[in-house]
Amino acid sequence: MKRILLFILPILFLVTAVFAGFGLIQASFEEERLIDDLKKKAKAVNESMELSARHIFLENDLKAAYRLVESFQKRDRTQGCVIYDKEGKILAITERISDWRDKDKPYLSDILASKSPRGTLEKFREYSVYSYILPVTDDNEDVIGAIEVIYDTSYVFTILTQLWKRISASLIVLLLFIVIITLLIQRQIFILPVRRLTQWFTHFQRGEIDKLRPFKENGEFGKLITEVEQVALGLRVARKVVSDNANARIQREDTWTEAKLKDLVHARLGENAFFVVSNREPYMHIIDEATGSQKCIRPASGVVTAIDPILRACGGTWIAHGSTKTDRNFVNSKNKLGVPTEDNRYILKRVWLTKEEEEGYYYGFSNEGLWPLCHVTHTRPIFRETDWQMYKKVNQKFAENVLEELPAKDPFVFIQDYHFTMLPKMIKEKRPDATIALFWHIPWPNPEVFAICPYHQEILDGMFGCDLIGFHVQNHCNNFLDTANRLTECRVDTEKFSVVRKNRETFIRSFPISVGGYMSGNSTQFDENEINKIKKEFKLQDKIIGVGVERIDYTKGIIERILAIDRFFEKYPEYRNKLVFLQLAAPSRTHIKRYHELIGEIDELIEKKNWKYSDGDWKPIVYLKRYFSSEEIRPYYALADFCIVSSLHDGMNLVAKEYVASKKDSSGALILSKFTGAARELTDAVLINPYSIEEFADAIKFTVDMPDEEKRKRMENMRKVVLENNVYKWAGSLITELTSLKKV
Repeated sequence: MKRILLFILPILFLVTAVFAGFGLIQASFEEERLIDDLKKKAKAVNESMELSARHIFLENDLKAAYRLVESFQKRDRTQGCVIYDKEGKILAITERISDWRDKDKPYLSDILASKSPRGTLEKFREYSVYSYILPVTDDNEDVIGAIEVIYDTSYVFTILTQLWKRISASLIVLLLFIVIITLLIQRQIFILPVRRLTQWFTHFQRGEIDKLRPFKENGEFGKLITEVEQVALGLRVARKVVSDNANARIQREDTWTEAKLKDLVHARLGENAFFVVSNREPYMHIIDEATGSQKCIRPASGVVTAIDPILRACGGTWIAHGSTKTDRNFVNSKNKLGVPTEDNRYILKRVWLTKEEEEGYYYGFSNEGLWPLCHVTHTRPIFRETDWQMYKKVNQKFAENVLEELPAKDPFVFIQDYHFTMLPKMIKEKRPDATIALFWHIPWPNPEVFAICPYHQEILDGMFGCDLIGFHVQNHCNNFLDTANRLTECRVDTEKFSVVRKNRETFIRSFPISVGGYMSGNSTQFDENEINKIKKEFKLQDKIIGVGVERIDYTKGIIERILAIDRFFEKYPEYRNKLVFLQLAAPSRTHIKRYHELIGEIDELIEKKNWKYSDGDWKPIVYLKRYFSSEEIRPYYALADFCIVSSLHDGMNLVAKEYVASKKDSSGALILSKFTGAARELTDAVLINPYSIEEFADAIKFTVDMPDEEKRKRMENMRKVVLENNVYKWAGSLITELTSLKKV
């Protein structure tokens, strides 16, 4: 639009200026002609009245004078007539211009003395008139009086106004004609070729190879398309070669790595596009409070920890909520950017939500409703109709953003978590060819618990739009099948482990999620200076060090952990001044009342227990309440002699696996809640019931006193599990399952 305006506006300004100039000249000529006609008419009328006026003056016939001036009362364009005696006094005047009597006329005496007629424009009332005065003489050429005729000139300005209207109308028509002709020419020579070129690239990007050929254009556009066609052909051949080579490498490699996952994606997905949808974005832009500069960080999220390495390996598009104001500064016109910022490996598309949408969809229905419903932590879920409506609205907004990105053929859409239960159905209705998977990262409750949700039927219908639904552990799969069987009209196939509803089959599988980057050699080369700095800052030299890393959430068992540490020091006072527990906690969902209250409870409890056991510089719990990046957490894992994961209920809990993966020297020990998904795999951890404070405290004592050889053996076994079942294997299992469901 700006380019069009820059092209058209100078033309319009030039035409307007020329037209206005010619209009001024024409109006000036017309005005002169009309005034000249008026003067001639006035002179002729006065001369025709001269004989009648002479009779009036010679006979002193005032009645005739009155009759003469009143004859002008009803004439068009003539205001009136005035008869003067030889002294310049008014003998008679037309009634409607009686005010003319009071007008100062210094020129009248000169006219009578010179015997010369005079015509001029005069100001009368608030408009102008034309006055023509003719001296009347007797036979001896002596002045005996004068007659004055006054004409209304308003019709002249009316005619000029109409003339300007015609000029303006002609100018507007001409300008519109120029604009239309210009737009048509521009459309023909520029817009249409560019539009066809854009459409060609759209087909190419979506893989619609059969639609590429119809584009035909001569000139430079045609040359460009010819070159791109050659590149496209080369890319398709190269992809086929890469796919064949990838298949061969997959057969040779046993351990799952980023390279093997990339080979699997090339072999199984080929040219099919891969899309991830989540509420939490993998990278967010914030303002650094210390420096005031903008920076990009990875938010604390298990989903981000797991999915980011996958997209780094295989590429694709991640669609997520753009959660900060600064995020808007880094996207292009399509709300996209390449991430990571320093090494673009995939595309992040940000979806913007209003404050009301975020409040209802995220804080309301998702985290005050579904989150406590699915976690058995005795926190009552809250379901509001307004939140539910906003939840559906946001799911629809995400569906629109996903649909506009999908290629023409067989895309793969991988949806994350409980925020998007309606999304699979919304996408499937528009794109039945899409293969859709939903991974549920939190526990799935039994049917009796899930039936508490007033909208359980709609949620299940939305989820049945998936081809595949994944959970961390088999027990959650079983609960989901029981829920579907009890709460919906469907057929549950226990052999295939699937649900058939409305002629659509949804497969249910368990895929234990894991970690990736922590296992690489470079990731474990911690900076010893950073570790020493932490020890010095918190006076940890010669201390037994424990660590806990969580979001502040009532499902994580932080309160129970503090109580267990308190009980540990009560039962085993010999460890006072010898053991320090570092609690790293990131505040989250602080808009929700229960989370806000929990922060206060933890603050108060830690302060109370530290005061209870404080001895000089030593305090049992070091509480670090802020956001920690994954890079900042690594040194704490490295220096910790043991890690506590005491979730009251958790789908998996990646902190446990991160800690194990970071212990490359096989040191350290893990105290793990048996109510986490991780407890099914990490059986060599010290398993606890976090609700049993006595058992919990004794587990800490058991872990601290455990011989180094046993610790090493347990850690080696757990590291082997995490190494073999890493995030790349998790992703590989999902992609393998997805591709096996692909419609042929």
